[in-house]
Amino acid sequence: IGKLALGPLIYLELNNNNISGTIPSEVGLLSSWLRYLFLSSNNLSGTIPTEVGLLSYLDLLEISTNQLNGPIPSEIGLLPRVESLILSSNHLNGPIPSEIGLLSRLRDLSLFSNTLSGAIPTELSNLYNLVTIFNLTSNSLTGTVPMELGMMSNIQKLDLSNNKLANS
Repeated sequence: IGKLALGPLIYLELNNNNISGTIPSEVGLLSSWLRYLFLSSNNLSGTIPTEVGLLSYLDLLEISTNQLNGPIPSEIGLLPRVESLILSSNHLNGPIPSEIGLLSRLRDLSLFSNTLSGAIPTELSNLYNLVTIFNLTSNSLTGTVPMELGMMSNIQKLDLSNNKLANS
């Protein structure tokens, strides 16, 4: 990905291939134009590079069904235009970064089938445009469901099943 010498690339889809290795930090060099990045259903491993936060024109980031591990980088919160964040079916761990709550245009959030842990950040209740999907199922989330999530009246699908959540 980092070695692509392409001009004003807007849409990059590499889904359903047999791409292995890590996502190179050079992905941040695509920041001037890239709006859609699809890397799902490959054999990508390692961590999500922090340079993903440089993709300031990105509308959609989908890196599901790979072998990625480590935490979700807090730099994800630097994507002012992103409307869809799909990082499901990996081995991502650690807490959900509260910085995701800064993604004011986010409509779809899918982090299911990882090993994310800790509490659901109350900052996620700032996602007023979240309409279609809010899916955190099949992780290791603990604590209670933040009451503030009840204020998100536009969500069509909220799935928090298969975690370790408790009632308040």
